[in-house]
Amino acid sequence: MIQPAVQGSPHLKWTTAEPWFSFPSTLKPALQDTRETQHWKVFSLCLLLFGLVFWVFLPSLRGHFIEFDDSPYVTENTHIQLTPGNLVWALSHEVAANWHPVTQWSLMLDHQFYGFNPWGYHLTNVLLHAINTILAFLVLRRMTGTTWQSLMVAVLFGLHPLRVESVAWISERKDVLCVLFWMLTLWAYAGYAQIVTRENCRAMEIQLLSSARFLSGATRRASLFYTLALLFFSLALMSKPMAVTLPGVLLLLDFWPLARWRYKRWAVLAAEKVPFLLLSAGSCVITYIFQRNSGMMEQLVGVSLPFSVRLENAAVSYARYLGKLFWPAELCAFYPHPGHWPLTEVLLALSLVLGLSALTFSLRHKLPWLFVGWFWFFGTLVPVIGLIQVGAQSMADRYSYIPSLGIFIIGVWLFHRLTETWHYRNFVGGFAGGALFLVCVLLTRHQIGFWQNEVSVWQRAVAVTGNNYDAHNRLGSALLVQGNVAEAVREFQEASRLNPAFAEPWYSQGYIFISQGNFDKAIACYQKALEAQPDSIVAHMSLGNLLLRAGRVDEALLNLREAARLDPHLAAAEDSLGQAFALKESWDEAIACYQKAIELQPDSAATWNDLGLAFSRAGRFEDALASFQKAVARQPGNAAARNNLGYVLLHMRRVDEAVPQFLAALKVQPDNAETHNNLGGALLAKGQAEAAISEFQEALRLKPDYEAASRNLAFVLKKRQNSAALPTNSATP
Repeated sequence: MIQPAVQGSPHLKWTTAEPWFSFPSTLKPALQDTRETQHWKVFSLCLLLFGLVFWVFLPSLRGHFIEFDDSPYVTENTHIQLTPGNLVWALSHEVAANWHPVTQWSLMLDHQFYGFNPWGYHLTNVLLHAINTILAFLVLRRMTGTTWQSLMVAVLFGLHPLRVESVAWISERKDVLCVLFWMLTLWAYAGYAQIVTRENCRAMEIQLLSSARFLSGATRRASLFYTLALLFFSLALMSKPMAVTLPGVLLLLDFWPLARWRYKRWAVLAAEKVPFLLLSAGSCVITYIFQRNSGMMEQLVGVSLPFSVRLENAAVSYARYLGKLFWPAELCAFYPHPGHWPLTEVLLALSLVLGLSALTFSLRHKLPWLFVGWFWFFGTLVPVIGLIQVGAQSMADRYSYIPSLGIFIIGVWLFHRLTETWHYRNFVGGFAGGALFLVCVLLTRHQIGFWQNEVSVWQRAVAVTGNNYDAHNRLGSALLVQGNVAEAVREFQEASRLNPAFAEPWYSQGYIFISQGNFDKAIACYQKALEAQPDSIVAHMSLGNLLLRAGRVDEALLNLREAARLDPHLAAAEDSLGQAFALKESWDEAIACYQKAIELQPDSAATWNDLGLAFSRAGRFEDALASFQKAVARQPGNAAARNNLGYVLLHMRRVDEAVPQFLAALKVQPDNAETHNNLGGALLAKGQAEAAISEFQEALRLKPDYEAASRNLAFVLKKRQNSAALPTNSATP
């Protein structure tokens, strides 16, 4: 345990391990302050904490995957398997616009054990959160020397309803992992600070100022703890970049409860944090690059928020986070950004934040825990408070995970301070603690119920927030997956009404109309999407392809050309343009588009097949042959490519090579009338008239109105003896 370095100071009054919240004295043994007794007591309390947290969050194991981020992290993550290649991949790639390889490695490990069974991922989250709660207790106890106050802070931290989003949402693995390594960093730093005492600090300070080699003056054990702190901090950043504020928290802890500032100059304490600050700076740069490149910094759909609006929301959000810590009502997965807050609310929130900051700073010597707790809360929220807006939310429950500890420290230590002269303090403390525990359990269990599946998550968000267009859209998508089309359409329509600049609901409605065969209404929906978001590549592509299906080729060309202009590296746009030109029989333009698509996506068998068709229609059979061969090489089971390759070979009188291609195509698609007809032509060319008749007859059985097969059958029946004649053949369009 760290010995207080400021005993006797008129400014700081150190608390002892005397309990203020405890079990009734009749249930407690006669404690002797021996090391063994203390260890057993702490171990028992850790087991109790773990069991309580695990039991309270156990219902979350019944939850499903939530499309909102669980898809890119797990269900649609092509790199979810635990392989050496994927482990390396996670170091150089982002997921959901964030770089957090440790989180990815953790999910890969879960997939190795549980596959795509969501309960296993939920179990890991619950276990990690239970461990985090124990670490919060142990770290705080080690630093402050108190047991029961630290225990109560840990109980509030572990069981508060605001924890539900971080634990019950699989993709928030990054939250629980980040806090795990955050706590381990604090544990290692406390060990370092415990060794670096008043006796050797002056010598190290002199060495720091003279040689700038701080660690060489410390003991080997201190160096180990310092290195561990850096390692754990690196892992925290690689789990979630929100940990960038930890160097500031270390400085706060130097003030209280470590009180290192009393015997070390602030310049020296700050110099200790330089390696931590460098790691934070690197994480900030990486995060900024990935989020900017992913488009996440386009704060609202169709809106770029000025700094004044972001500042307004930051002030109000601080007040809202405080409110939800003390009154955790109407919690949900997404709080929409209002754009502008009423001036009265902004001024009140700003006054509250500035007033509390000034008050806690003025009392920093008299009530150091008040100062540290407030600025822990204030500082750790800075990266996610919205000054740099990422996403369309105004705030999020998950962002309170680390900051809430500061407020819980204030609440518990304030209660201890106010009741230290009360005769019945233990009784009042036990009653208050028990009541808080019961309330947290009931509210947390209630909140977990809203995280069971996609529909329940977004129904809750719609119910407790207003103008939540994103929640209506996501609820519509969830209902559509369940087959509830009518309700899904209503949700999409409401989302479009709330935010006309939001294109996604129109895409979804267009998809519904396509599935119903109503192409005119589908086209109208995609046109609405383009009105909402004129530079939407998805809308231009979808509308262009839909117009192609409707035969409106010239209109389709306009949209597909715009999609290709917006994204010159989009192979799908070039391929669709090629199909449009093919419908116009503009073969040179079609060939040029297909060739550009292949440059962008050289392994696309479908595009090689389309290019071969264009070459064959243009009479360039050698080029067509090469294209079909490349299509088959990339996808041997592509029946259309094999049929077309056989047709070109047959046209070039390479009959013996054509027959195996037709047979291979029929193994994949035995009911393809065109392939049977072409095989009949090849067999007839080889002089196998009876076999050819069987193939023509099969083609007509599969497709009775097939004119080419009918003509070929009539031809072979009429001139059974003339084996040199070559019938009409057809390629797969």
